Amino acid sequence: MKIKKNIALSDTGFVFDPSTGNSFSANPIGMEIIRQIREGKTQEQIAEHILKTYQTDAGTFEKDYHDFLNMLNRFRLTENIQ
Repeated sequence: MKIKKNIALSDTGFVFDPSTGNSFSANPIGMEIIRQIREGKTQEQIAEHILKTYQTDAGTFEKDYHDFLNMLNRFRLTENIQ
């Protein structure tokens, strides 16, 4: 999965899709995840970073990560890589 190239991110947590004009907000962890996906990091690399940086456990991360990815897909901010 990749974040679409035209998606704009701000330092303050706003996500803008110029193709639809929609904007969204994400918390700091969500923004880190989006940026790491853009950098091509794997789920395992993202999990390692989040678990090391924030006070959460692997089970909670796993659930929240998949919920977040589903949200990104639902808002059409991602594209599948083939």
